[in-house]
Amino acid sequence: MIRAAALTLIASIPACQADETVARYGAADRLWELQTLNGAAFPARATLEFETGGPVSGHAPCNQFTTTNTVPYPWFELKPIAATRSACPELEAETAYLEALSRMTQSEVREGGLFLRNDNGEELVFTTRD
Repeated sequence: MIRAAALTLIASIPACQADETVARYGAADRLWELQTLNGAAFPARATLEFETGGPVSGHAPCNQFTTTNTVPYPWFELKPIAATRSACPELEAETAYLEALSRMTQSEVREGGLFLRNDNGEELVFTTRD
């Protein structure tokens, strides 16, 4: 009887754990718009949205995409990024955005900004109007 109760308790622990992704630390329920990629103004519109628990979606200059981020804050890892496949004049900017986004390993949310970085010195800076 005690053993069955202990097993039930252990099995329920993952369901009770709080979200520890960047979403919980201020990124959720906001539309983040890319401002700069590696210090340069981004030439097109690109966004990110975070949901509690890890789902991430957004718009690259040409296509919508979806992915997940399940590593604990401040770490950041998107795998895999699935995007629609429409062509547009900003396709080069889209490729640069999605490739850079996939290389980010750290996140920081502060003062209306979302900063994604990696150990190679790359950085994406987003702002929100929310």
